[in-house]
This record gives sequence, C-alpha cells and structure tokens, in this order.
Amino acid sequence: MRIIVLGAGHVGRAVVDALHEEHDLTVIDVDEGRLSSLSDHYDVRTVTGNGTTKRVMRDAGIADAALLIACSPREEANLVSAMLAKKLCPGVKVVVRTSSVEYLEAWREREIDVDFMVSSELETAIAISGLIGIPAARQTDVFADGQVQIVEFDVPENAGDGPVIGRPLREAEIPQESKVVAIIRGKELILPRGAEAIRRGDRIVVIASPPSARSWSRLIAKSDQEIDDIVIFGAGRMGTTIARVLLERDLRVRLVDSDHARATEAAEALPDARVFCAQAFDPEFLARERMGRSNGAVFCLNDDAKNLYAALLARVNGVTPTIALVHDPSAVPVYEAGGVDIAINPRQVIAEEFVRFAHDPRIRQIAMLEEDRFEILDLTVREESELVRKRFDDLPQTGSVIGALIRNGKVIFPHGSDVLEPGDRAIIFVESRRAALVEKVL
Repeated sequence: MRIIVLGAGHVGRAVVDALHEEHDLTVIDVDEGRLSSLSDHYDVRTVTGNGTTKRVMRDAGIADAALLIACSPREEANLVSAMLAKKLCPGVKVVVRTSSVEYLEAWREREIDVDFMVSSELETAIAISGLIGIPAARQTDVFADGQVQIVEFDVPENAGDGPVIGRPLREAEIPQESKVVAIIRGKELILPRGAEAIRRGDRIVVIASPPSARSWSRLIAKSDQEIDDIVIFGAGRMGTTIARVLLERDLRVRLVDSDHARATEAAEALPDARVFCAQAFDPEFLARERMGRSNGAVFCLNDDAKNLYAALLARVNGVTPTIALVHDPSAVPVYEAGGVDIAINPRQVIAEEFVRFAHDPRIRQIAMLEEDRFEILDLTVREESELVRKRFDDLPQTGSVIGALIRNGKVIFPHGSDVLEPGDRAIIFVESRRAALVEKVL
C-alpha cells in the first residue's frame, strides 16, 4: 500500500516504525532534520515542505496514494492537508490526529469530511481508565466493545509460587474466561503450551473477560485493592480529558495544577472534581490534603523530569499506583527504573489507531506491545481460509495465538477441541513481523 504520513515527530516515527516493512511510505515534514533522521533509519521517501500546499502533496505522490495519515502536532495543518488530499485524490482514505474535542464532535456529526479522526487525549484517557481497573497491569486494551481485555503483567521477582506461578499451565488455577497468550522471559518470546510454567520475573500477556482480567490482577498483585480515588497532576487538555473520563466512571477525582487560570478553568468545566491550585512538588500540600489516602495518581505535567520527580514524591507520601505520561519515548526505562508503576506514551497510544488503517480492512482493532514487537489483532476469519472448521489442536504453527473468538456476539475463550468457524472475530497475539502472514492465512 502507498501511504503518505504528514508529520515526522514522535507519532509519525511510531507509525513509520510499524509500517515501513510492509508498505511504500512517504513522509512530509517542514523540519529537514527530523526527515533526515527518519530516512537514516528506515527505507522511506521524504518530502520537505508544508503539507497544506498542493505542490508538496503532489510531490509526495497523493495522486497514487491509498492512505494519508495526518499526524503532525499541528491539528489545523492536519485538517487542511486532509481536505486537500480529498480534493486532489477523491479515492484516498484519510485519517487525522486532533487534540480538539470540538473538531472530534464535528467529525462525529459528519461536519468534517475525513474518514477517521483520533484524539490522543481521549485515547490516552481511555487507556488510563482501563489500567485503573486493573492495578497490577503494566498495559491494557479493551477489544470487542468491552467484552475482551488484553492485559500485560509483570510477575514480581519476589512472588512466591501459587495458583498460577511456578505450575505447569495445564495444572495452574487459571481464571475462567482467560488465556495466557505469551510469556516474555528476558528477550525470549514463549508461546505457552500446557507444560510451560509462569516464573518470577516473567512478563505475561493475557486475553480475558474484564472480570477475569481483574482476577488475574489480584493473583499477580496479591491484593484486593480497588481504585476509586484518583489524583491527577496537571489540568491542561490531557489532564482534564482524563479527569472527565474517570468521572464518567463514577470515580472520585482530584485535579492539581500550579497555574491559577488553568485550575479555575478546570473547576468550572468539571464541577464534580475537586480542583486545587498547588505545586505537584509541595510535600506540605500533599500531606495537608492527605493525598496518601488516594489509591492512584496520574501525572500529566508537560515535562518528563517533572513527571518523574512528582511521581516519586507522591509515592514517598503513600500514593500508589503512580501512572505517568511520557513525552520522550526514551524516558520510559528511566520512569520504570525510578519506580513509576506505569508509564504511558500518548503518542504510542494514538499511533496504534493510525496503524490499524494500513492493515487488512477486516481488522477492527489493533494494539501494539513491547515497543511494537508484538501486536494484538481483532480479525474476521474468511470463509476461504484454509484454517476454518479445524480444531484448535490441529491448527498449524504461525507464530501467533488466538486468545478469544467473538461468534454471534458471544465471546469464546477457545480450547483445543473448539473449531474455528468462518465469520469468527479472532483476537490474536502475534509477533509484528508475522502479522501479515496471519492476515493472509486467516
């Protein structure tokens, strides 16, 4: 597929990283340095210039493109570029990044003529909402309209053997309606069989119903703690969007920002939240407001160093778990080494949505794990697939695991005797480099 990517920043780079091996990519950006860095690492064509002009779009090859991913940080430029692309090439599919709730609502009401619009703030808020329900998770995604949850857990090094740790999977007391689809042991990927056991220090990927995902969290964390009181540090666009989504889940939310104007605006927009004008680094404020009594904190400050320090200070004052947004992807291991419980890269979250449009049109949803090493695909099985009407025990090895099926609206967590049927929606764990093969086979 010939794809044009507008924007060579963090989001554009994540998109290129996920797509460059399978597709013909052209990247547009006004910054020649960013383009040079991309072309040094990937086999992509680059065009320096403003993507809102006919000349640049034509130079990029819009006339022959199948997809435009407009993901620059300038949302007005994204929209102009998208509308221009539709004029120059009516058959092109266009996906646009936005930060504006107003633009998103206008698109939903069909007032903006693009194929899809994605809000990094809203997608991040939804991701955080899912994590808060499963405190032991390091990453989670919801599939199939909330019927299936994909959860990634780190098994603590000090975990003792128990119902699921240290036992062969065929003997482990695995929660019903769930399946372990991957064990990541160091750099090794293990697609688990019945004889394999989960060990201390492993990272595991589980596909489960939401109640079973919570059961896994209790098994891994050995805690029944429910998170219902959240502190959000940073009342900008990201922080207020997260607060709004959590309030809709009937959670108690406290919002903290050092800027009086932002705090006042947030208080007016979110009357159900308690809003404070204070520094995230003020230990007296944290103690006075008994922030340690909250059972979760989200850090949305616009600087990684500030997020890291504020998260560690909150932990010292008893707040856990801590969830911090990452602006520079290279900061993720620093966050984890520093003691932040969960690091979320909003640009990676939104890149997943863009990448989906470059895959087989049967794919309804996609999630990327472990810096894009692995993918979760929601893929509808073709009638012509060579695998239909075969028992799962008899399916060939494709470097993938089907963790769940949606058949006639009902979720099935398949066992060896189950049969794959045409029209099934399969939720599949696969190495990214094998995703195209799985799409072809199914």
